[in-house]
Amino acid sequence: MATGKVRYWAAAKDAAGVAEEPFDAANLGELMTKITENRAELARVVRRCSFIVDGSPVGKRPHDEVVLADGVTVEVLPPFAGG
Repeated sequence: MATGKVRYWAAAKDAAGVAEEPFDAANLGELMTKITENRAELARVVRRCSFIVDGSPVGKRPHDEVVLADGVTVEVLPPFAGG
């Protein structure tokens, strides 16, 4: 089980009610389950988000296969408009 911090951006930050928070989870799938528990609006937003784990985009990899190391930072990025 790793400990780290999750940072929320834009609509994810609004839905979470905080810019960042600590976590403990073994993989990204477990982290997503934990942070969205009893947070329906955040769960709705997170379904459309992309994730960056210590600077590396997760892309289309299954979240349960993205192992989290101790001290990791996970960025939660909703889709952005504009260009």
